[in-house]
Amino acid sequence: MQTAMPMNFADKTIFTRDNIDVLRGFNSECVDLIYLDPPFNSNKNYSAPIGSKAAGAAFKDTWTLSDLDTAWMGLIADEHPSLYATLAAAGLSHGKRMQSYLCMMAVRLLEMKRILKPTGSIYLHCDQTASHYLKVIMDVVFGKANFKNEVVWKRVNARGDGNQYGRVSDSILFYTRSNQYTWNNVYVRDEEYVRKTFRNVDSRGAYRLTVLTGPGGASGGSDEEWRGYVPGVIGRHWSVPLTGKYADWIEENVIPGYKSLPSFKARLDALFDADMIEFSKNGTPNFKQYADSYTGTKVNNLFTDIPQVRGKERVGYPTQKPLKLMERIIKASSNPGDVVLDPFCGCATTCIAAETLGRKWAGIDISPRAAELVTYRLKLTMGDLFHHTMVTIRTDIPQRTDIGKPIHYRKNKHVLFGRQEGKCNGCGMDYPFRILEVDHVIPKARGGTDHIDNLQLLCSLCNRIKGDRPQEYLLMRLREEGLMSESG
Repeated sequence: MQTAMPMNFADKTIFTRDNIDVLRGFNSECVDLIYLDPPFNSNKNYSAPIGSKAAGAAFKDTWTLSDLDTAWMGLIADEHPSLYATLAAAGLSHGKRMQSYLCMMAVRLLEMKRILKPTGSIYLHCDQTASHYLKVIMDVVFGKANFKNEVVWKRVNARGDGNQYGRVSDSILFYTRSNQYTWNNVYVRDEEYVRKTFRNVDSRGAYRLTVLTGPGGASGGSDEEWRGYVPGVIGRHWSVPLTGKYADWIEENVIPGYKSLPSFKARLDALFDADMIEFSKNGTPNFKQYADSYTGTKVNNLFTDIPQVRGKERVGYPTQKPLKLMERIIKASSNPGDVVLDPFCGCATTCIAAETLGRKWAGIDISPRAAELVTYRLKLTMGDLFHHTMVTIRTDIPQRTDIGKPIHYRKNKHVLFGRQEGKCNGCGMDYPFRILEVDHVIPKARGGTDHIDNLQLLCSLCNRIKGDRPQEYLLMRLREEGLMSESG
């Protein structure tokens, strides 16, 4: 597997501008984990209440098919025909508003795939408004084989939604970049279960008793007598923990060197001497398992134990998500020192969780309030350890450092002329070599580079119309003016 590129932005950076421009400026394969909670296409406008910490933050969740979307569709059709077909099908089945929303998401997801490391993961948070369409888009962009889970997060316990089932959950689509991805099992403790199960108490704390034998005889003498008890008489054998989490806990907390003891009888003696074995009234030995060693059960894809944001954590931002939700995702799909990105970071919950868990992070949001909120929340979380220089706030686009130093962009004219077969890449008309001009598909001011894959030839008229804007703007204007040839 190839080596991932270093990130070309500082740790703890918030970008406040349209995320498509910033994503285009990121190096390829420089991010370990992406979590995004984009607008859901719910046909609503959101704003934070006056007087809250997030006052002034707002975003649109209402979409209409624009000429810009039509231009994006044209660009997608050339390079990603299967994705284009999916977007077209959404327009036919659900209407132009859904097609517009999915087009906005598709161009951004393509960039997110590019910047994600081969071992990386992406989590897309959505609701029933568009989740099924987004699932298909993600299948096309990341590959259906890289779909791992649809996580269901139960937001509330009850809700009245008229003559239908109450909508109490969101979906989180979990994909990976490849089949070799970072994964850490996450466990959750049910404290009510712990209270009811670990009912005995000694100087080490609460514990429960479990049997020290297993069914059936065994070789090596493990069914023989120890301290007057012979398990083989009743068809059982000694089952003394040697591997696993509890054996690790015993060695780390009670009996140093426990796992290296030479025999099961030596381990039995050590456990007895450490007061970890109790005999029942009829002489059966039982083993103490302490509550402190109980990690809980492995988290599954149904999250029912994380409530909505409450109390001091709430800053008033519309659609704010709980810190515990972000922590669970970050723990599962990244390691300390990894890079976490939230391209729709809002009130920066992902950034705060990444910071407290020892990850590097960056966030992007079109609202300047995001930068203020992450600073406020970091100060609230870290107290005296926080200082304002920790966070970098940028409104520009990072310059890519992963494509090498290209030749001067104008020297690519002959290659481009052959690729385009003498046609302008805007209007589609044939022109002689001397008439066509070299232009950037994505302007350098929007994150584009001088690499040949970002260059094209335009006639002088198209180049003047386009100016310093992206190619989709040119295509939009040409369609408006009726200046595109039939072949274009």
